[in-house]
Amino acid sequence: MEVAQSWRLKFSFRNATIVVCFLNVLAALLLLQGFLSSSFSRSKISASQYNSAQTRYIKESEEIRLAMQPLELIKRVREIEQEVYAQPETVQQKDSKQTAAVDLSKRLKDFRSVNDAASLKALEEWRKRKMDRARQRELEKNGTVTSQA
Repeated sequence: MEVAQSWRLKFSFRNATIVVCFLNVLAALLLLQGFLSSSFSRSKISASQYNSAQTRYIKESEEIRLAMQPLELIKRVREIEQEVYAQPETVQQKDSKQTAAVDLSKRLKDFRSVNDAASLKALEEWRKRKMDRARQRELEKNGTVTSQA
């Protein structure tokens, strides 16, 4: 019995957690060491495998790739972008915006005045018709009242 209790004291959950963590750290270190050693050996092998013809071919292809880039075009696009962001609004743009705003306000005023004149005329006609109807009703009421008496 004492042997089983001493074994339980030595093998607790805390001790088991520590052992598992230690094994995980050990496995991670082994994997990292294997990965790093394989990548270094590949680069050494690949560098040693190239002969002078292959290295010359690689250099030429890099030069061609760099020569194909439109560097002047890229520089000009960057300059234009800087000009656009740095250039203040010109006087001509302000004038054209101002004239457009004045023209728009004039057109709105003209539209309102035409619309107001037409609506005033329609309102006057409506008032006349309403007054005529009211007179007609008055006459009918008066005519019916006198005929009954």
